[in-house]
Amino acid sequence: MSDLPQYLYIIAIVLFALSLRWMGEVKSARRGNWAAALGMVLAIIGTLIAYQVQRTDLLIAGVVVGTIIGLPIGLKVRMTGVPQRTAASHAFGSLAVALVGTAEFYQRAPAIDIFAVSVLSAEMILGYLTFTGSCIAFAKLQGLIPGRPFVYRGRNFVNLSVLGVAIVLGIFLVIDPGQGFVLPIMAGFALLFGFVLVMAIGGADMPTVIAILNSYAGISAAALGFVLNNRVLIVAGALDGSSGFILAVIMSQAMNRSFVNVLFGGVGAVVSAGSPGSAQTGRTVQAYTVDDVATVLEGAKSVIIVPGYGMAVAQAQHVVKELADVLEKSDIDVKYAIHPVAGRMPGHMNVLLAEAQVPYDQLLEMDRINPLFPETDVAIVVGANDVTNPAARTKPDSPLYGMPILDVDKAKTVVFVKRSMNPGFSGVDNELFYLPNTMMVFGDAKKVLGELLAALKRR
Repeated sequence: MSDLPQYLYIIAIVLFALSLRWMGEVKSARRGNWAAALGMVLAIIGTLIAYQVQRTDLLIAGVVVGTIIGLPIGLKVRMTGVPQRTAASHAFGSLAVALVGTAEFYQRAPAIDIFAVSVLSAEMILGYLTFTGSCIAFAKLQGLIPGRPFVYRGRNFVNLSVLGVAIVLGIFLVIDPGQGFVLPIMAGFALLFGFVLVMAIGGADMPTVIAILNSYAGISAAALGFVLNNRVLIVAGALDGSSGFILAVIMSQAMNRSFVNVLFGGVGAVVSAGSPGSAQTGRTVQAYTVDDVATVLEGAKSVIIVPGYGMAVAQAQHVVKELADVLEKSDIDVKYAIHPVAGRMPGHMNVLLAEAQVPYDQLLEMDRINPLFPETDVAIVVGANDVTNPAARTKPDSPLYGMPILDVDKAKTVVFVKRSMNPGFSGVDNELFYLPNTMMVFGDAKKVLGELLAALKRR
């Protein structure tokens, strides 16, 4: 029995690694999820065997409470709510790691060695700031607070000062572990830094923020694993931290921006009229009806559907699939253009369209779909704003300038389904609205596409 936990840990580690490999492809993503879940079960069983349980009642209570909270989340949360559910998971996980680190410090202090207190201080700062940062990310994604960044003069100085105080207190704790009263103060400043950091980040950057917070949580867990001498915690945390970091790099590259710009740029603030990148006055758009769009689609041979956050909000992924099916029955080639940062989290559009049973081979990433737009008869944009804005190519004064976008404007006809003329999360007016080949159709995406579907069936 003494070796059994180690064998279970090894199997769990292999399953964690395989889960990341399988989740890298849409076709094997479900297998990856099951592998990760099984690995976590084995890791928990191994831990229960390896350590003597002091309070069985508290352990059972924790399992019951976790089950009561977790089952409804897993079964009831809609696919459109996955981004905020992910943010909530980061919050729970990072808080758990930080609290375990706090308990470990008080259990060992003041006789704790320098290495252990140094690692614990670092992991507690990361854990606590990830907790509040993830809570704010959840609140913004859920619409509990505005998605716009909270910006003010000198905010970066304030943010870095708060973090600096937390780090200084951590160093003081390393020098003198006997001063345990410092720990709650350090934790308080770490919590405050997570709050002010994410409050100053706009909704457009939430995909990258989620990935970065995921990385922080993983690094914190790996650090705690070294202190507890728990191999599975070290490996799982390292996998989580490294994968989150790589994903954040991919997201930043997709927006042609750096980590520093994402964390401290404040992109998404309300843009006042006349300022760089703001909407130009005196321009008008032409609104069209679903019958107008149906007429255009009747003569089309190829269509590219461009999903965005508007599709997620309207929960229109199923009607999008129905529309594609009707078009394909008319021998129209249909593909989907997927931008890496469309929606509220990495892979958001892939998840929603997979739920609607859209074939995997129709989901094309930006580098594969962009060369096809000039040959496409109709591009249907369903609530995707910033990722289709030509200002990213043509306006050096725009906050979006340099960000790779979907070349929707190069299609012969663009049908843009949108609730209103409001800009995206960047606060920048979309130049695509005003192009002569753009047909604006205003309304809820699910309702508009449903009416379009009915119009096509009538013909």
